[in-house]
Amino acid sequence: MTTELLMGNDAIGRGLIEAGCQVAAAYPGTPSTEILQSVINRRDEAVDPLHVEWSVNEKIAFEVALAASYTGKRSAAVMKQVGLNVAADPFMRTAYLGVKGGMLTIVADDPGPHSSQNEQDTRLFCLQGRVPVLDPSSPAEAKAMVEPAFALSEKYEMNVVLRPTTRVCHSRQSVALTTPLGPDRKSEFVPDTGRFCATPAFLPGLHKALNAKLEQIAKEPDWQPKMVEGDGSNKGLALVASGIAYANLVDLLAELELTGTVDLYQVLMPYPLNPDFIDTLQNSYTKVLVLEETYPVIEMQLAHPGAAGKLSGAVPKEGELTPDVLYTALADFLGLERQQNEAVQARGQRPSLCPGCPHRAAFYSIKKTFPDGIFPSDIGCYTLGMNLEAVHTVHCMGACISQGAGFYQAYRQDGGATPTVVVTIGDSTFFHAGIPALINAVVQDARIIVVILDNATTAMTGGQPVPHMGIAAGGRKTKAIAIMPLVKAAGVEFIESCDPYHQARFEELLRKADEHTRHENGGVAVLIAKHGCLMDPAVRKAQEAAPVQITEDCLGCGQCVEIFECPALSMDKENETARVDGDRCHGCGTCIAVCPAQAIVEGGMI
Repeated sequence: MTTELLMGNDAIGRGLIEAGCQVAAAYPGTPSTEILQSVINRRDEAVDPLHVEWSVNEKIAFEVALAASYTGKRSAAVMKQVGLNVAADPFMRTAYLGVKGGMLTIVADDPGPHSSQNEQDTRLFCLQGRVPVLDPSSPAEAKAMVEPAFALSEKYEMNVVLRPTTRVCHSRQSVALTTPLGPDRKSEFVPDTGRFCATPAFLPGLHKALNAKLEQIAKEPDWQPKMVEGDGSNKGLALVASGIAYANLVDLLAELELTGTVDLYQVLMPYPLNPDFIDTLQNSYTKVLVLEETYPVIEMQLAHPGAAGKLSGAVPKEGELTPDVLYTALADFLGLERQQNEAVQARGQRPSLCPGCPHRAAFYSIKKTFPDGIFPSDIGCYTLGMNLEAVHTVHCMGACISQGAGFYQAYRQDGGATPTVVVTIGDSTFFHAGIPALINAVVQDARIIVVILDNATTAMTGGQPVPHMGIAAGGRKTKAIAIMPLVKAAGVEFIESCDPYHQARFEELLRKADEHTRHENGGVAVLIAKHGCLMDPAVRKAQEAAPVQITEDCLGCGQCVEIFECPALSMDKENETARVDGDRCHGCGTCIAVCPAQAIVEGGMI
């Protein structure tokens, strides 16, 4: 056996390879993205053939993995916590219908949240869906759980969820590697219509069987809470923790020289929780401190009269349980002295679009052309268009088009003038959840402009391929699904494409699109803002640079810095003029049109 220093997501990816997983599908999203990328990078280490795909959304990824499981092979669907909402429909039904080959749904939660719309807790989702969920506390433990989780899934023919959190996904640890398995399973799908096509008549029986399985799983010896017994100095007290909160608690107790002074339980499987464990806590301890991210899933199941946790208010109801937060809860529970100078959370610099990002030029033109417009947008790096005042709403994947249509319908029924509604959506998000919304907007005669920000990648999560590029996971060539014919097939009659760097032309097309939405025979207008992401070295290399400099005509108004917000521009406080950072400027030249004094001109150094 060898060891290797691995990031948590890489460890999980390696775990899938070692466990003989043969189909892995995902939609990228922080903090889960690197899991599938690890499988792609390591697929040569797999013993049996392995299919890997970036699916167009999480529902598709789940259904692909589910079907592979029906054939008897091990499979995995990977997503972040809000992605589980997208996959919720098949996820909930699978709890009743079950699987054949082992199936893991790996859902990475984001307490904090660092890069998500909310802090939802997948464990609570599993409790509602009645699906077993495992909560690793470290990269090594996350990897170690993968193979036995597959075994558990196969033993009970149930989908099992592995739920790492951000700190587990992105921290690094020495991880033991083992020889990858080669189950050598051939696909063998045996039809079972009473199960896999279950009509409502079958569901009560399947639900009863599910409940029976959960009772057995709750008592599986390998997944019981682990106890580190105290020395009796804190008799009647117990600490209960799961996930990364457990790992932080162990470190904190060691730092305070309190290790072994109080009974400590690590909960590996928060749901279903063993009833004997619940009885033990209720009968043996007068007070129990429950430490878990993000919701009180364990605390709620314990129903302990002396429980201190999120429900009691002893532990914060939101955010990560970092060591300083844990210390406060532990100090109150054990009667320790509180820390005097608690850390003040300082707010860092707000994020902004990259230098030369084509989205910035598109947003600037949209705001300039329709200063009084309504601008729904979506999930992606382009959400940062809010800094340019060209993004007014961001809700969830694909919601922007429906919201744009909703804004239009609300204003239209008043009978007065309707504001221009300009929706912005990325190319990956368009494929993910935008197409049905576009069809609906057309059918319902919404008069909106939809700008598809096509930068030929899923930029925010690290550049995963999108369907219109003709590239699949791992670089394999595949059929390219062009956006424009899709838009046309959705019934849109105004479709144009333009590089947003060409601002004058882009703004001309925006005005024409507005005219189309207001014409008696008009409708939805779509403008594709097409320019590659500059995070791609090939795009930067192919791009013609137009070096810029600041002339003495600069008024020091700061408009280029404050409104355009390119990181390559800043204010020289001493001279009270703008300046260009040549190391960051990509020479896109889109800032030239921003300066009211025409003081930004070509001719700088790149």
